[in-house]
Amino acid sequence: QEWKNTFATWDPQDFCNISKIILPTSTYWSPPIFILERVNGQNSNLDYMVVMHNGSFNSTQPFQVTLTCSLMILKFPFDTQMCNLSIASFLYPAVSDLVMKTRRSPAEMMKDSQSYFLTDGEWKFTNLSITEYMEQLDHEQFSVVTYTISIERRPTLYILNLILPTCALYLLDMAVLFGPSSLEEKISFQIAIILGSSMLAVILNNILPTSSNKPPVIGTH
Repeated sequence: QEWKNTFATWDPQDFCNISKIILPTSTYWSPPIFILERVNGQNSNLDYMVVMHNGSFNSTQPFQVTLTCSLMILKFPFDTQMCNLSIASFLYPAVSDLVMKTRRSPAEMMKDSQSYFLTDGEWKFTNLSITEYMEQLDHEQFSVVTYTISIERRPTLYILNLILPTCALYLLDMAVLFGPSSLEEKISFQIAIILGSSMLAVILNNILPTSSNKPPVIGTH
């Protein structure tokens, strides 16, 4: 966070060329910021700010956040999800007191985010966009900044463990059904295929996300 206080300025030449000092956050006013979404976080307790001689304040507070998002899994496992992280301050109206702006462009934020997102797990970080707008509340407008995070699921594991075995069972079913085998052999093969399909259905039921209004297409066939 960066902001300016025109009452906290001094001439470095009058104070041994000291151009900046580090003070506790409680020493001066700092903008109260809230996260609108439902999150669980862990604060770093880094309650200090840098004060420049021209009245510029700089406060850095690392904050690890676990964000809850609603999933749209209709295209599972080839789905892309979007989560919003909205930052606002509903104590100061934007018209007269406080307007929040992002210092860096979305492209710069995207580059930094990709350098932080180093995991090779199930999700792939694809995009980050920033929206600045005014929120109407109790006949007043408040400044809000929303970060929209886009992530894409890596489908390779599901293709190898689920889709390919299912397709192989269906092809084997068709081959047995139209093959020259006797009726008894066809019945035995069909029972084996039904058991294999039942096992895959159980595996599919265990791995499918349940937090969506629309079931995935792969789970309805």
